[in-house]
Amino acid sequence: MGDHFFSADPQSADVRRTVEARIWGKPYVFTTATGVFSRDRLDIGTAVLLRETEPPKRAGTFLDLGCGYGPIACALALEAPKATVWAVDVNNRALELTGVNAVAAGVADRVHAALPDDVPEDLLFDEIWSNPAIHIGKPELHKMLLHWLARLAPDGVAWFVVGKNLGGDSLQRWMTEQGYPCERVGSAKGFRVLRATR
Repeated sequence: MGDHFFSADPQSADVRRTVEARIWGKPYVFTTATGVFSRDRLDIGTAVLLRETEPPKRAGTFLDLGCGYGPIACALALEAPKATVWAVDVNNRALELTGVNAVAAGVADRVHAALPDDVPEDLLFDEIWSNPAIHIGKPELHKMLLHWLARLAPDGVAWFVVGKNLGGDSLQRWMTEQGYPCERVGSAKGFRVLRATR
């Protein structure tokens, strides 16, 4: 099929199912489908990211970068009722599912599922959350991260989860070298949880 979860329009049949997850102590039922990232369960890396961090409570504008079917975006919006969340992905099926899941979570009015180019250019983010698509390759990954990290608000913070064996430690060093001081705040199941600031 040649499908990847980072395909713009997956060619696989749109076969849907539901998965249950518990995020920051709250139960969720998400609709997933073929052709999107981790359709059979909440991805282990994403689960580690959410377990190793405290939920945000502040108002502001948040970004879920590489949102998949939207578990992070929905949880952010539910935990921070005065926040607006942009859920960005290149996969149109994933964006549609994020919309479905935002409705189910009761946060559809504050979750905006969008292609990268559809995010207003002047928008700055108070928080960025991401389980980034490492498999797109280092040059593309670095280009993507520099694009979005440049849109952190002055007091903004970015949270990432990256597999240790997929370059989590080198990515931490690289972000610091690019002017975004980055520290490891957690480590579990072979994943690094990283916190970067401006």
